[in-house]
Amino acid sequence: MKCLHDLDVIYRDLKPDNVMIDGFGHVKIIDFGFAKTLDGRTYTNCGTVGYTAPEVLTGKCGYSFSADLWSFGIVLLELMTGCLPF
Repeated sequence: MKCLHDLDVIYRDLKPDNVMIDGFGHVKIIDFGFAKTLDGRTYTNCGTVGYTAPEVLTGKCGYSFSADLWSFGIVLLELMTGCLPF
């Protein structure tokens, strides 16, 4: 995520289905269909329910890179517990 964010790209659909591990054990992110170059905030409601940040769902004030961090936290929690928090 940091590499994408450093390039001003917001991913917007982080979930276990979009994370792969190659033969060397490196984590790869796939499916950049919702990715977007971001300049400030965006207001598009997209992503996968269960992994989407609250500010994306409300659509009132827009969102930024923090939405990807929310999704990352949900993925980590699911890896540790086996279920989604909500």
